[in-house]
Amino acid sequence: MGTNLASIVSAGAAHDAAAPAVRLGERTLAFGDLEDDSARVATLLREHGLEVGDRVGVMLPNVLEFPLAYYGVLRAGGIVVPMNVLLKRREIAFYLQDSGAKLILAWHGFADEARAGAADAGAELIAIEPEELAATLAGLEPTAEIVDTDAEDTAVILYTSGTTGKPKGAELSHRNLDENSEIVSRTTCLVEAGDVVLGALPLFHSFGQTVGMNGSLRRGACLTLVPKFDPGAALATIDRDRVTHFYGVPTMFGALLHHPGREDFDTSSLRICITGGASMPVEVLHGFEEAFGAELLEGYGLSETSPTASSGFPGKLRKPGSIGTPLEKVEMRIVDENDEEVPQGEVGEIVIRGHNIMKGYWGKPEATAEAIRGDGWFHSGDMGREDEDGYFYVVDRKKDMIIRGGYNVYPREVEELLYEHPAIREAAVVGVPHPEWGEEVGAAVVLEPGEALAPEEISAWVRERIAAYKYPRVVWFLDELPKGPTGKIVKREIEVPAEVS
Repeated sequence: MGTNLASIVSAGAAHDAAAPAVRLGERTLAFGDLEDDSARVATLLREHGLEVGDRVGVMLPNVLEFPLAYYGVLRAGGIVVPMNVLLKRREIAFYLQDSGAKLILAWHGFADEARAGAADAGAELIAIEPEELAATLAGLEPTAEIVDTDAEDTAVILYTSGTTGKPKGAELSHRNLDENSEIVSRTTCLVEAGDVVLGALPLFHSFGQTVGMNGSLRRGACLTLVPKFDPGAALATIDRDRVTHFYGVPTMFGALLHHPGREDFDTSSLRICITGGASMPVEVLHGFEEAFGAELLEGYGLSETSPTASSGFPGKLRKPGSIGTPLEKVEMRIVDENDEEVPQGEVGEIVIRGHNIMKGYWGKPEATAEAIRGDGWFHSGDMGREDEDGYFYVVDRKKDMIIRGGYNVYPREVEELLYEHPAIREAAVVGVPHPEWGEEVGAAVVLEPGEALAPEEISAWVRERIAAYKYPRVVWFLDELPKGPTGKIVKREIEVPAEVS
């Protein structure tokens, strides 16, 4: 296999061109079709001026056109900039401007926001509608060759919102993504040709991309897509397609377990499931395994680690609540504020080193130097501990981060938007416990003197300007926010009123 990540598809097509690669409902792309059509996408992109090293925004849901676009960009030597389809104009413009992308492939259903954001960034929009794209590709010759990239060349720029400002683009190389998907698919997922993987995780997210799409296709398995997660639709897909593997966030497993019609579906084909993105409640883990008869393993990682750093492994000792042990070619340590390793069992920051560590943050050398220190150790910002058997545990998340249904919401981004409202004097965004989503986005707001707003007005105002999973659905008003001696807002002292929690 070549160093270009797109060679995953070519290898699959060479092995068995007729084998199903990706499915959505009644539509299926065989490996040969995926190879041929992604090669035509490469031709289309070159006709639009794409050169080797150019960045291309890919703003598509879980549809067959996502892998066509993803591997087409890579085949042509471009760099994929995956984007959540829920992003709004200002966010889209930022992603495109920051990455320097001159092209964006966006799903037709989200084209209005994408068009406006692209116009603001001076980028060209190519709207993707299945029938129109098929007709366009039919008139193009496939790009036969795959650009011979170096293993350390950037393949994907994954934007990850930081707690200290605007999103940063994690540069992931072809080697990062190739090795991570190979190791995970072989050692953790145990996925093989003929297996069927449920693609319910967003493909624009690192977990869905590496473990779901790249990991499945490189092993000759079929990825059957669910465009938007719904427990009933997921169960029906598992039944219909005889799904063997399911990767998701804890809320997905909880939704399947508690779905009222669960027993109407035949899910006996399920063998291995992987969860990540948030802590898995032990009762859900045990309940799911008992109900579905499948092994459920917990993993851990970040966008900056391609993403998988550690995991539980099939057939090996598992400790509920643990994120398992490091992956092959990955080291993990627990360190103090001086980067000294702490005694076993004590809490410190999780640091990671290995094949999976990003090259750095796009265009941000200072942020890169802060994150990757001391001979290649990436500082996760997560607090954890290691037990006597070498199993790791996360005991606290990155400061202030909210995980809503598996999506990371960084309060500062929402707060900065709230501060733009002329009637708002101060705002603090915090996580509010939620039975379904794990956490809900909450905002404690102090209004300017003489101003009056309803909570729903604030929610609606923010929703118009930011991705739907980020806006605060729980809003309450305070006379003032608690502050420390330096005047800094002390979030741990903010109490959520009982009537809104």
